[in-house]
Order: sequence, then C-alpha cells, then structure tokens
Amino acid sequence: MNLDDFSDLIERPDGGIRRDAEERRERLSVRPGALGRLDELGEWLSAAQGAVPVRPLESPKVVLFAGDHGVASLDVSGRAAGTAYELVRAVLDGASPVAVLARAQQVPVRVVDAGLDCDPELLPAEVTRRRVRRGAGRIDIEDALTVEEARAALELGIAVADEEADSGTDLVVLGDLSVGGTTPASTLIAALCGTDASVVTGRGGAGIDDLAWMRKCAAIRDALRRARPVLGDQLELLATVGGADLTAMTGFLLQASVRRMPVILDGVVGAACALVAQRAAFRAPDWWLAGQVSGEPAQAKALDRMALNPLLDHGVTVGEGTGALLALPLVRAAAALAAELPEVAETSAPVADEVG
Repeated sequence: MNLDDFSDLIERPDGGIRRDAEERRERLSVRPGALGRLDELGEWLSAAQGAVPVRPLESPKVVLFAGDHGVASLDVSGRAAGTAYELVRAVLDGASPVAVLARAQQVPVRVVDAGLDCDPELLPAEVTRRRVRRGAGRIDIEDALTVEEARAALELGIAVADEEADSGTDLVVLGDLSVGGTTPASTLIAALCGTDASVVTGRGGAGIDDLAWMRKCAAIRDALRRARPVLGDQLELLATVGGADLTAMTGFLLQASVRRMPVILDGVVGAACALVAQRAAFRAPDWWLAGQVSGEPAQAKALDRMALNPLLDHGVTVGEGTGALLALPLVRAAAALAAELPEVAETSAPVADEVG
C-alpha cells in the first residue's frame, strides 16, 4: 500500500459551492462579518456538503482510537503504562468527560481498539475485535510496529472511515484513548517539521512533573534519531515511531477525506496523524477543522504547518476528543445560521423619469 496514492483520490471541497455560499451570505439579514468566524464555518461546511444552503448536522459521531505505547514504561506519562483500557472503560461506562459531553449533545461514541495492552476479555468484543497488536514497541529503542502491522492498522482506519460514511455519519469528532501517545505524536511532528525534541515536548493530557518531562524529552530525542532515516516513507515512519492507534487514525483521516466526510481534530495525537496524512495527500487538510488548542507545543507546530486555526482555546488538556467535542456546537450553530437566517429581498433602484 502506497500512502501517496491518496493524493490522487482526494479532492478539495467544492470551490464553486463555496462561492455560492459566500454570495448567499451577502444576502442574509445579518450583515456580513457580524457573525465572525461562524460565517467561515458555514461556508466551509457548505462546500464540504456540496450544498447551498448548508444542511444541518444530523448525524455527527465521536470516533476514538485506543492504544498503549511501550514508551510509557519510561514514566513519561501521568498514567501507568498499559492502563489505556481504563480510559476506554470510563468512556463505555459514561464516566469520562467526552462521554458526559456526548450524552449531553446526544452524539454517539464509537471506540476502536487498535493496540491496547490488555486482555481482550476486559472490554466488549465490538471494541477489541479488530485489534492489530497488543501495545506498541518502545520507540526510543525499537520499532512501534512491523511494516505489516502498520499496513493492517492503516487498513483498519480506512475501514472504519468507510463504515461511518456508509452509515450516514455527516461529521466525525476524532480523538484517541492512549497512554504514552503524546510521545510518539510529538516525535512524528518533530520529524516532519524538522525540529528538536525540546521544542515539541509537552506535559501530556494527564500532566507530568519536570523530571518526567526530561525523560520524555530524552525519549523523543532518541526516537527522532530512528525516525529521520525513514522520513521518505510515511508507512515506515508510522511503523518506526507511531503505533497502531496513530496509524489507524492516519488511515481514517485520509479515507474520510476521500469520502468527503468532515472531521474535527482534538489534540496533539490527532494533529500528528493529520500531519502525516497531509504529507501523503496535500488536499486532505481542507476536510478538517482543528477543534481546540490543547497546550501541547507539538500540536501548535503541526497546526501551523497545516494552516489550521483552532476554534477554541479554553485550556482543556484532558484529551480523549473532549476539546473537539466542545467545538461541535459551534459548528452546528454555524450550519443553523447559514441555513435558517432569511435572505433580504432585493430592492429595485428607482427609475428616473424620462425627459421628453
């Protein structure tokens, strides 16, 4: 499988439709500019749907890819290595922030186990049945996946995107449930942006102290040495310093763009996958929104590289798709305003009297 093939498969949202949406906006009862960025969002969504006026978002869904990362054994995370299944369990039990918000917004949540390091019996079969492997390798000293496993993870993400598009999902809030996931994500971003480990190392969703930050920075530095020789091959890069969850998310983002299904990105893990996907298909980011600023320096660098401007900056660092889900009401509001505000009737200019 060649990721570069996606470049020929992905088209940008319809530019002609967007111009029609912009012209319609000029005719609405509220003056242009008065709704700020909501105007831009409504026009973007109209182009993505290929419809003027834009249709309401009726079937959004939260999709979360789950996995454990071997590098967490270096105490670079605020959570113990191999405990990502606890995050999954909290979502399934309705006890996590993203689950609470999804319930409040009446948005279904789908969890996909791409690489959890736990016995499958601990979770429902519909979550674990397509797991690629148990956990990911310690990327500072070994590959996260084999190339064959990376290909399987990519195909998993593609299949999930197809399933969502086929079922009528009209927008996806994309997130991850991982322990140690911000370390490979930061490594990918540093490698693709050509920066040093210290520039991209953050505190992670669970928060870490200064000593843990130093360990994380060292792990990213060592992983970067392993990543740079394979920068020319995105699949090999994901196998070397990614993980099954990150690779599946990359496949999901690419195929969602092929299927013209908009996606709201959450934090640094999603931003890293998006950056890899952009390298494979430069038009793909036109189908994505950045939901929020997570506070991770690597996320800021990746979003800047993709020219994606986050919708929210509320200091939400919990991850798990929470910040992106907080942005969904804003997108829905933009769609509703663009669709339902009345147009102002054109008034004819007075006709001058004829001179006899």
